[in-house]
Amino acid sequence: MDSTSPEPSLYTVKAVFILDNDGNRLLSKYYDPELYPSMKEQKTFEKNVFNKTHKADNEIAFLEGMTIVYKSSIDLFFYVVGSAQENELMLMSVLNCLFDSLSHILRKNVERRCLLENMEGVFLVVDEIIDGGVILESDPQQVLQKVNYRLMSEPAYGFVLFDYITGNVEAQTDRSQLL
Repeated sequence: MDSTSPEPSLYTVKAVFILDNDGNRLLSKYYDPELYPSMKEQKTFEKNVFNKTHKADNEIAFLEGMTIVYKSSIDLFFYVVGSAQENELMLMSVLNCLFDSLSHILRKNVERRCLLENMEGVFLVVDEIIDGGVILESDPQQVLQKVNYRLMSEPAYGFVLFDYITGNVEAQTDRSQLL
């Protein structure tokens, strides 16, 4: 193996962010603290990415030594960022899983207003897919099963979310039998 090539790493994803039609941040998670340590640097990077991608028909971009895969829907732009040597297919599988999972929990209405109204579910989905830059899941059905969003959208939402966070599986099962 070439001595100049980097060591393989599980830390595949450097950042995930969702921007609106104007390039404003709706959600962002940076997993490499050295990449863009301040909020100002993050927003500058996001603005540069948006300016390069919002009118392009591509699905991939290279900017500032980063590999960026992206997708748009109505008035949203979804981005997954990895290092320059990262496999684009791996990043694309994360992006597709994120988009498909959100499409399901937003009932195929992937737009700014619905995203903002369901932000707690959006954060849960992102956290089920990526943890600290490591890809945990790339199958939307598995993510949805873990998030168990159907139960969380029921009237007992607060209890189900608490049960989800605390891992109280018995309570989740008991409530699902009542529905």
